[in-house]
Amino acid sequence: MSQIRAFLAIDVDEDLKAKMYRIIKEFKQIDANIKYVDLQNLHLTLKFFGDIDIEGIDLLSSKISKVVEGFDRFDLKIKGCGAFPNTNRIKVIWLGLENDEIVKELHDELDKEFVRLGFDKDKRFSSHLTIGRMKSAKGKTKVKSTIEEFDDVEIGSMSVNSIILKKSTLTPQGPIYEDLKIFEL
Repeated sequence: MSQIRAFLAIDVDEDLKAKMYRIIKEFKQIDANIKYVDLQNLHLTLKFFGDIDIEGIDLLSSKISKVVEGFDRFDLKIKGCGAFPNTNRIKVIWLGLENDEIVKELHDELDKEFVRLGFDKDKRFSSHLTIGRMKSAKGKTKVKSTIEEFDDVEIGSMSVNSIILKKSTLTPQGPIYEDLKIFEL
């Protein structure tokens, strides 16, 4: 059976990407070993499936369609900056979401359906937008202070009217994402 690497996501509006890039530019001025997410790839991951059988996409899509029928379009406000697991051991630099209850509810309903299909239940879900991954401790002190500086930064709001099943192809230059199916809210 043929497989693809797949995930379910909410894409970021183009106008907000420009505002997010201003934050990324601040981090890029630091002499640190950070791999940044390409602007065109910025998204909020609802579920990372990993490698899945192509034959299972229709069944997966039917489960996603069933869940999104119960959701209307909603707004998201991108606000704040932080790190996983924390600012003392920075692995991921992220921008946060304010009032993300609907995103969490959508995630939880989707995850219930995915568990029924045999996927592992997400142990924890944190709605965020990854902007970079720190590859070493080089420049950590300055990265930490920049994260703290943007702790309460307001990027803006966007309307979410769809979620997208995406294919991810890993390359030496970074991942290439391809939309497989769009699910309108």
